[in-house]
Amino acid sequence: MVKHNVYGNTDGIRDALLTKLDAMYQYELAEGEYLPRELMRLLAAYSCQLNREIAVYMTRDGEIVHVAVGTDCDVELVDFRLRRNARRLSRIRCVHTHPDGDGHLSDVDLSALKIFRYDAMTAVGVANGEPTIVQTAFLTSEKDILMPEPVRWYSIPDQEWLAQIEQSDLLVGTEETAQVSDGPEKAVLMGIESMESLEELRRLAETAGAQVVGSFLQNRSRPDGALFIGRGRAEELARECQALDADLCILDEELTGIQTRNLEDVLRVKVIDRTTLILDIFAQRASSAEGKLQVELAQLQYQSTRLIGQGLVLSRLAGGIGTRGPGESQLEMNRRRIRERMTELRRRLEEVEKQRDIRRKSREKNGTPVVALVGYTNSGKSTLLNTLTGSEVYAQDQLFATLDAVSRRMETPEKTAYLLVDTVGFIRKLPHTLVSAFRSTLEEAALADVLVIVNDGASPDMTRQHDTVEQVLNDLGATEQTRIEAVNKCDIADPWPSFPGAVMISAKTGAGLEELKRRIADALQASYAPVTFVVPFEHYGLLSQIRPLGRVITEQYTDTGAELTIVLSHEDAGRMLRLHGQKIQLKT
Repeated sequence: MVKHNVYGNTDGIRDALLTKLDAMYQYELAEGEYLPRELMRLLAAYSCQLNREIAVYMTRDGEIVHVAVGTDCDVELVDFRLRRNARRLSRIRCVHTHPDGDGHLSDVDLSALKIFRYDAMTAVGVANGEPTIVQTAFLTSEKDILMPEPVRWYSIPDQEWLAQIEQSDLLVGTEETAQVSDGPEKAVLMGIESMESLEELRRLAETAGAQVVGSFLQNRSRPDGALFIGRGRAEELARECQALDADLCILDEELTGIQTRNLEDVLRVKVIDRTTLILDIFAQRASSAEGKLQVELAQLQYQSTRLIGQGLVLSRLAGGIGTRGPGESQLEMNRRRIRERMTELRRRLEEVEKQRDIRRKSREKNGTPVVALVGYTNSGKSTLLNTLTGSEVYAQDQLFATLDAVSRRMETPEKTAYLLVDTVGFIRKLPHTLVSAFRSTLEEAALADVLVIVNDGASPDMTRQHDTVEQVLNDLGATEQTRIEAVNKCDIADPWPSFPGAVMISAKTGAGLEELKRRIADALQASYAPVTFVVPFEHYGLLSQIRPLGRVITEQYTDTGAELTIVLSHEDAGRMLRLHGQKIQLKT
């Protein structure tokens, strides 16, 4: 089979026509030609024959470097910019057909012109195998576009359009030289739930590195199927985004691929949803090998259902919120390759989980109980771990500052050793893909012996946050463990939080931590305690059955037998006495 250099949607195209499309690479433009009439007629004939858009990409030297076929309403848009100079014009102009006969540039075309910084973006309307009208647009600054009125295909002002490319290059280049730094992306927030939810979305956006320039709330009982917020509100939001000079719009709910594409068409800025934002934060925070694997798997799981109809975001490789992280290189993959990558990631995570299971079984064998710190994100769990153990775990006033479970060894005053584990924070509307990908990490909470639920006493939304933590714990099956409620940040709480039965603490100042440690010791004492067995020499073999049940503290020998002091659960101690009560004694 002959291999062709035609990209995009080539399924069902006869080999003979692919060969003709391939031949376009040999077409050379004469000096002073913007778009030859003969080439336009060829594009029109092929596009009408296929009823698909066709795009060709030309250099300033008149060489065609890329030919792609799309669908009847769109075509793949390619990024040709040099990474070391991504803000300059790409030195490539894109010419593509519109099989419906309308040669007007669409909003998507104009967005692509800005994003990929083409020399120019040209649409050629085609109908009945012939070109109709042509429209071209040029960049004149970071945001501004010059778009002359459409012209008949046979009266293209070649010299004028080529001169405008040179002028645009000078204008954009001068602007780049004057620019000191890129700066954060300017984000507009949109929600339909509450201002409290929008405020949390603002903190998420700022954690991801965005500058929030506007927040808008629409009271709506349920989202619109096509645009999430409805056509009228979307058009208003588009004007607000333009007035605020926004780079992206963040929706406070999970969007479908169709909704994202439709909103981008209307708003003319990048659109991401709450889940994509959280995934981006996780991508920035992931540091361990396991964390990076989990983040990439979560990204691919989310993207795999949104490949169809997601507009420009799948072709955007320039970076920014929603496009960073270990999974970024997978955005352009088709479903088959994504499934293959997800299978490989799951296999590697299973290997990591096996190692985690081995360590967990070792802890169980040694009788080491686990106390897990759980709570809403940014409630102060990592700071509390550092204060209690003298560690230096990364702790900042940020959402999701900790992704990987971190454990430190501690002892109660009764010398019962235990592991204190810091876990990933919870949040409302926690994406299902994250729960699935981070299940092995979250299981540290589900399998812990004692849960310390850390609440943010300085948050006015503490009660709702606590309800979210309870819901996530229920989803994980962590319902049987002993729970200790702790209200943190009491040193800055105003007014004083009301939470009956909770320990009031400040992880920063150390206030209340002795009481918290006492409650942890009491909870462990209820399940684990040192026990001394007296085993006569005639039953010496029973020691091999007792030692694996817990952590041996001392083992001494007398004239009559062995005295073994071991930390183990009350359940195991009772079972040994029931089985061998005639052969061993419990020393009090």
